[in-house]
Amino acid sequence: MNSDSPEILIVSGLPRSGTSLCMRMLEAGGVPVLVDNLRESDDDNPNGYYEFEPVKQTRLDPSWVRDAGGKAVKMVYRLLYDLPPQFCYRVLFMRRNILEILASQRKMLERNGLPTDTVQDDEMQQLFESELAESRRWMRQQSHLEVIEINYNEIIADPHSVVQSIEGFLEQPVDVSAMEAVINPELYRNRRCSTPEDQPSTQV
Repeated sequence: MNSDSPEILIVSGLPRSGTSLCMRMLEAGGVPVLVDNLRESDDDNPNGYYEFEPVKQTRLDPSWVRDAGGKAVKMVYRLLYDLPPQFCYRVLFMRRNILEILASQRKMLERNGLPTDTVQDDEMQQLFESELAESRRWMRQQSHLEVIEINYNEIIADPHSVVQSIEGFLEQPVDVSAMEAVINPELYRNRRCSTPEDQPSTQV
């Protein structure tokens, strides 16, 4: 690993799991974020998507990683496998009730006029749970990754505890009050009853 370079912060998880909120919290706390703002905010993400387009091509061109030290960048969980292992990463992996994720994804598709019935919810739930389990196993085996799982539902229920756990994981000073201030419970939509996904934030 390239120990001379600052660690890169990765915010990851399933789409609609709260990754944009986590990026916003880190930014408010004083962590530089790597974004290009090509995808504008909308009704689904009124505070922005916090995306960085080169991340999607990491397997073909990982050159962006060299200049990402000390910054936070968002990437969907499937792209974690493409990160070059010679750098060090701290991964904040977002978890959320999968039924809520599916409901949120469906509403996003509806707003964009896209079909929502191509795959049944129970099939998608099984797929997501299987892929998340495999991702967790893989991450535990990677020496270049340090991982904490952050539960979106817990962010809303107990923001102070979650922000404190993030601060401890980052091992750097952050503005805890500012991080808590950007959490808006009114944007917590598509609520569901608790499931096994609703686990407290924990380091892997």
